Amino acid sequence: PAPAPAPAAPSVHTAPTIVGTTPPGGVGTPPGVPPQAPAPTSPQMFTPPGAPAGQFAPPGAPAGQFTPPGAPAGQFAPPGAPAAFPGQAQPFAGATALAPVPPEANVRVVLTKYAEAPVGDRWTEQNPQLVRATLTKGAAILAKQGSMVAYQGDIDFAHKGSGLLGKLTGALTGQGMSLMRCAGDGEVFLADEASRVFVIRLQGEQLYTSAQGVLAFDEALDTEVRRIEGAGLPGGGLFSMLFSGTGAVAVKTRGVPVVIPVGPATYVDGNAVIAWSAGAQAVTTTALRLRRSGYSRQTSEAVNLQFRGAPGNFVVVQPFEV
Repeated sequence: PAPAPAPAAPSVHTAPTIVGTTPPGGVGTPPGVPPQAPAPTSPQMFTPPGAPAGQFAPPGAPAGQFTPPGAPAGQFAPPGAPAAFPGQAQPFAGATALAPVPPEANVRVVLTKYAEAPVGDRWTEQNPQLVRATLTKGAAILAKQGSMVAYQGDIDFAHKGSGLLGKLTGALTGQGMSLMRCAGDGEVFLADEASRVFVIRLQGEQLYTSAQGVLAFDEALDTEVRRIEGAGLPGGGLFSMLFSGTGAVAVKTRGVPVVIPVGPATYVDGNAVIAWSAGAQAVTTTALRLRRSGYSRQTSEAVNLQFRGAPGNFVVVQPFEV
């Protein structure tokens, strides 16, 4: 007789599942060891249907495609927001994104400190090197020709003419200085090679200035051109301008000037003097002109002026020699 067929191997799916039970009280504690508190359990994580055990796959993500990591724990990621690149710092929770600042806004902030000064007095020192004159009908000014750097309004500039402009221009020809008349209704900004500008207001007083130190002045002032005679002076003399009346004179200096009280022996280089009080008399001295060893080799720098006058008079000196 044929041998009986071998019994088939039982299927693993039909084998009964044996579940071990834990004795009451859990794992036993060896004798002599104090019982320990149970370890805290972590919250169960939800596993979507179809995901492998212990791993979460976002719904709808194609197989094999990189899925960017989500927002860090405790941080809210708004719907539709782009995922952060791994390792990129994220804003703290609750932060509000700032709107981009237009480039012109930054420019305005930087230039605020250079804004035009408010309109007030007729003459305004806009900054140490720039002065603004506010003109009205019938109140013109005279300024050094070429000193206008900007203007606003209806302003007329005249470089030649008769009257005071023609008289002063003719008298100052020897100093190489020309004046222009500014009239109208508006504002004129004046400067001269970034020299420092000072406005001196006269209320019936008199003031002498070096012709080279004048930037502008009110036409209403009484003005006279005078020459200080003396041997050795360039061009046979030094031109000065005497202002009197009510108005303002804008003088210019190279550097910050110093105001020196006139004493018994006050001497100033002829090219460094800017202005002096009308009560002070300026004369040349032969003795000082011969002391050339203390000056530059240029002959013109050997010209010195001595100022004489009662106490209370002054002379304005710039720290620069032409």
